[in-house]
Amino acid sequence: MSLQCGIVGLPNVGKSTLFNCLSNAKAQSANFPFCTIEPNVGVITVPDERLIRLGELCHPERGVIPTTVEIVDIAGLVKGASQGEGLGNKFLANIRETDAIIHVLRCFDDENVVHVDGSVNPVRDKEIIDAELQLKDLETVESRIQKCEKAAKAGGDKLAKLQLEVLAKYREALSQGRNARTVELDNKDQEAAARDLFLLTNKPVMYVCNVDEASAVSGNTYVEQVREAVKDEDAQVLVLAAKIESEIAELESYEERQMFLEEIGLQESGVNRLIKAAYALLNLRTFLTAGSDEVRAWTFRAGMKAPQCAGIIHTDFERGFIRAEVIKYDDFIALGGEAQCRAAGKLGIEGKDYLVQDGDIMHFLFNV
Repeated sequence: MSLQCGIVGLPNVGKSTLFNCLSNAKAQSANFPFCTIEPNVGVITVPDERLIRLGELCHPERGVIPTTVEIVDIAGLVKGASQGEGLGNKFLANIRETDAIIHVLRCFDDENVVHVDGSVNPVRDKEIIDAELQLKDLETVESRIQKCEKAAKAGGDKLAKLQLEVLAKYREALSQGRNARTVELDNKDQEAAARDLFLLTNKPVMYVCNVDEASAVSGNTYVEQVREAVKDEDAQVLVLAAKIESEIAELESYEERQMFLEEIGLQESGVNRLIKAAYALLNLRTFLTAGSDEVRAWTFRAGMKAPQCAGIIHTDFERGFIRAEVIKYDDFIALGGEAQCRAAGKLGIEGKDYLVQDGDIMHFLFNV
C-alpha cells in the first residue's frame, strides 16, 4: 500500500534537514531558497515497539520486518506560487500527488539562517502557503462549477446537482480564506462528491513546529501562536527540533540515542513521533503476522475487513478467503505465543465481515 506524505513549507524552514533525519537520504540542505528542486522520496520505517516483543518471543528465522510509509520532500513555496512564481507550478503538481501534508513551520530565531520574508512569523508563513493553495483550489472549484451547471441544466443530472451543492460550500469557504478541510458536509453523498474534487486544502495536514533546542520539550511562544491559529482546523501540531534530530541521527547505537534524549528531557525522538503521527494522518493501521519464519507488520486502512487485509499479503488470500484466525497482541504477549493462546481460548475465528483492528495478529485460511 503505497501512500505518501508530502513535506511542505517556505524555503529555509528546515524541510530538507527534517527529511534527511527521516530517511537518511541526502537531500541537499543549504542556506538559500530552492535547494530542493526535484522532490526527494524516502521510504520510512514505521517504529513499532510491538515488533520487538514479538521477535523476542518467536525468534523468527527471517527476522522482523516493519511496515513503511513514503515521505516526499517538496520544493519550498513562495508568495505567488499559484500564478507560477518561484517553483510554484512544480510545487503544486507535486503536492497534488501526495495523500497528506506535513507542513513545516519555522519556530526559532537564528540570525545565521535567513528567512525568505525577513523575519520569523510562523502564522504568517502558514497563511502564505494556505493562500496559494486556496487560490489554486478556488480555480479548480470555479472550473468544476461551470461544467456542473451545464450538465445540471442540460440533462437534469442528479450527480451534477449534488456536486454543485458541495462546490458552493467550498467556494464560500475558499473565498473567505478558509481551507476546504474546514467545511462541514451534510451527508455521505456529499462526502463522496467532495473526494472526487481532489482539493489541495482538503488533504489531511499536520503542522510541524521546528524549534530550537531549548524549546524541544515544552515548545515556545511561536508554537502557541500556531496552536491558536489552527484550533478550528482538523489538524495535528507536533513540536520538534530538526537540528537536534540531525544530531541524533548521526549517533551509531540505540543506547547512545536514548542517552542523548534523556539528557535533553525527551522520552522519544521527534522523528519517531513524526513518523507515527504521519502514519495515523494517512488513516493507516497495522496488523501483524508472527511465527517461527518471520514477524511482520502489514499496513491497512482503518475500516478494512478481513478479506481485504488478506489481499494485502497476496491477492489469492482475498480471492479464496475462508476465515481468519485472530489473536489480540496483548493476549499473545501475556500468554507467551500462539499455542498458549489456542489452549486458553484466546484465538478468535472471524469471517468476511470482521473489521480488522490495529495490532491484530492474523492468520488467514484460503482456498483457490
